[in-house]
Amino acid sequence: MLAALLLLTLGATPAVAPPPQAAPKCLPAGDGFLAMRLRGSIEEDVRWTEPLLTCTGMSRPDGRGMRLRFAAERGGAELAVVFAAPELGIGASGRSVPVNVTLLDGAGERIYGTQGDSRCVLDEVEQQPLESPGLPPRSYRVAGRGFCVAPARAVDGEGSVLLTRFDFAGLVTWGADDPADRPAVQR
Repeated sequence: MLAALLLLTLGATPAVAPPPQAAPKCLPAGDGFLAMRLRGSIEEDVRWTEPLLTCTGMSRPDGRGMRLRFAAERGGAELAVVFAAPELGIGASGRSVPVNVTLLDGAGERIYGTQGDSRCVLDEVEQQPLESPGLPPRSYRVAGRGFCVAPARAVDGEGSVLLTRFDFAGLVTWGADDPADRPAVQR
């Protein structure tokens, strides 16, 4: 109290701490996004950005490549999109990279999958290392764009969804056991 009075009499104002900022749900800079065009059982032009968007990424369970997951609420339920690129290792960038796409539609209670990496492609994808105090080591910003030539079909039931175009920027964190010697994919 005495320090505040002294500051006021000297013409200075006491420092006020800035309000706490919400932790990013995707990238440290808050610039994660997913834009895609869905046609078929889901008709929507998606434009998700933070803070509504959440994203995560990691190596695939079989140890081949990476997978990225983007999600947001749609119609009271979550819609999630998973991109799995078996040819992309730690820090790898490239062109014409095959990718498997899975859509998890909580509202329609359906899972749609391209069921293989021959139906969709990343025209271009780039990984950039991230060094941020809140991130684990081996974290990368992944930005890419691509398209599918065949729809993702309902895994159990009827329906399909075609991703005619998609663009994204998200986060992948590679595990300590993931091999770092995979070369970048160049086609």
